[in-house]
Amino acid sequence: MQRHAIAPARFFSQVPNEIIRHPRLSSDAVRLLTWQLSLPVDADESLSKTAQRAGIGKVAFLRAKGQLKAEGYVHEWREQVERGRWRTQQLVSNVPLGSDEAARVKGASPQVVPTGAVPAAGVPMGRGVGRLPDQTPVGDTLPPSPEPVPDPALAAEARRIVDALHRLDPRLRVPRGILPELAALAAQWLAVGHTADSVREEITRQLPGRGTAVHHPGGLVRYVLREAPPLDVLPPPAPRVARMVECAGVHTQPRLFRPAAGEGLCGDCRQVRAESAGGAPVAVRGAEAVRAALRGDWSWSAEPGGREGGGS
Repeated sequence: MQRHAIAPARFFSQVPNEIIRHPRLSSDAVRLLTWQLSLPVDADESLSKTAQRAGIGKVAFLRAKGQLKAEGYVHEWREQVERGRWRTQQLVSNVPLGSDEAARVKGASPQVVPTGAVPAAGVPMGRGVGRLPDQTPVGDTLPPSPEPVPDPALAAEARRIVDALHRLDPRLRVPRGILPELAALAAQWLAVGHTADSVREEITRQLPGRGTAVHHPGGLVRYVLREAPPLDVLPPPAPRVARMVECAGVHTQPRLFRPAAGEGLCGDCRQVRAESAGGAPVAVRGAEAVRAALRGDWSWSAEPGGREGGGS
């Protein structure tokens, strides 16, 4: 293999071959170290800033930094300064250094041990909290509290809504401790003109599809009722066909019906099944009994065609 290299006259760095050919340093670690060694002596640039400029991602940076620290090319100290703030100092060298050697280079006592954690690098910054504001706020700074519901009837209706959430869907078994909060939110919906049915419809509409577990039903209902929109903002109710299911019976074409109690057969299929099971005579006797009662013959016998006495 032929090589052609021209020695630069300026703007270059001398890097030991041990770093370039190190068997345990990745390409990101070598690039991070050589970039740091190429900076001016008075440059105060952290390793994370160098990684950002070099286009090294966070995970690759942490891996490269760990390799450099394990090989002795990078050392870190975390120390507490005035007013209880913490500062992290970093040392980068072009030769591997032990802890005592790095401490002597840093100018600290040999008892200072480099930290093994991942502290925040850089100079200490001012406190982000706990200081007085630059300007005194004007007016009431308290967060707005929920408006009380003046009508006790609305509060009672709202409590009935949240108490019966499990009837809308078995997944909505809300802890009792959150029921007063949910009742207050539902009462705000009622106060702006929504009906109890529209509130239930909105909660049902926001539920995930069947078969999907709801791990925090109270938080879900709170999210749905967090703000009561005006009456003209709510979407129109779902069409009736959206609440229909396909009959499990045998039909020439698929037949949709609206179940009343979770049944899987339409009315015709249920009637055919009842007749095949011997339920037709019972239905006939029931119909005859109803017609006899309407005529005033209250002593209709249980047997078909029989009477125990005359009517009035």
